[in-house]
Amino acid sequence: MTSKERVHAALERKPVDRVPIFLWFHPATTLHLSTLLGVPPSSVAEAMGNDVRQTWVNNNFAMEGIVHQCEGDEHTDFWGIRWKMVDAFNQIATFPLEHATREEILAYRFPVDRQEELLNKMSPLVQDADEWFVGCDVSPCVFEMYFRLRGMDSVLVDMAVDPELACEMFKRCADFSIQLAGQAVKRFPLDWLWTGDDVAGQDALMMSPAMWREQIKPELQRVFDVSKSAGLWHAHHCCGALRPIIPDLIEMGLDVLNPIQCNCDGMDPLDLKREFGLDIAFMGGVDTVDVLPHGSVSDVRRSTARLLQGMTAGGGGYILAASHTIPPETPDENIFALFAEAGVSKQEIFDRAAQMRKKTLEAPRAGTSQ
Repeated sequence: MTSKERVHAALERKPVDRVPIFLWFHPATTLHLSTLLGVPPSSVAEAMGNDVRQTWVNNNFAMEGIVHQCEGDEHTDFWGIRWKMVDAFNQIATFPLEHATREEILAYRFPVDRQEELLNKMSPLVQDADEWFVGCDVSPCVFEMYFRLRGMDSVLVDMAVDPELACEMFKRCADFSIQLAGQAVKRFPLDWLWTGDDVAGQDALMMSPAMWREQIKPELQRVFDVSKSAGLWHAHHCCGALRPIIPDLIEMGLDVLNPIQCNCDGMDPLDLKREFGLDIAFMGGVDTVDVLPHGSVSDVRRSTARLLQGMTAGGGGYILAASHTIPPETPDENIFALFAEAGVSKQEIFDRAAQMRKKTLEAPRAGTSQ
């Protein structure tokens, strides 16, 4: 099966040759695997056997798509947010609206003049769209986008003290995502639209479910409606303990939920599969806190086998993914054991990397001969 066929079949609960894979790696893990496999960092996911090709066209590009080399390096994005590299990840150093007045907040303008530049980041991914499952990430969409502009504490205060302001800004955040999503589904041969809105912590939602339903859900629904109108799968990312609103997301048209942080309250993957597996598919659940980085190879294989068996019970509906990025302290053999249990052997990974290197070397010669 091609990657496109494999993912579609799994989401349709049809037989697959192996479980689809969409695993993410910590930047340091990516660099290590790049050296080990002899391929560029940008090619590591493909070499390892990922089935989904996807990139960011909203503010997540500023967070994850701009990679600094040195601790403390920084950049200011199109939204006016200043990011600094801390422990290999970009963290927000300055929220542009944190100390703004109400009038200044309402005067803020999203970078609509940069939309073309953002959307063009999809172009390299769609060249082999007949083979790969292609996604477009328009996150963060509502609450998370506003708190990147305003700061978490300030947004939560706005929601409680000035809900009119909060709802207006949530609407504007959603508007920007909708503009990007609308153009993406028209221009590119997408298989799913990917949204994201982190609204939960390790133990619970950051606000009451009622407040989420009143202020955030209607705007997020508008973003969901773009993919539904286009006949695409809809995948949604929300870290943390979001179990109370999973039924709402299903009602909104959710197809795939990610990342299933198994160490958070109420987020045991097998429990979620039993309760919601007839309505949605899941992507995630691999324990990147304990088992993967600190367990033995046997522990990893046993845990992964249990996860796969439980999450595909009833026929598919699962994409293998981690609850977070695979951390750099993870032993190589544990990473290969994870993939092997999913049906991708270490030898296959190294063979694929060798083929990619060969293709890269042959490309200039082919160009010269013409």
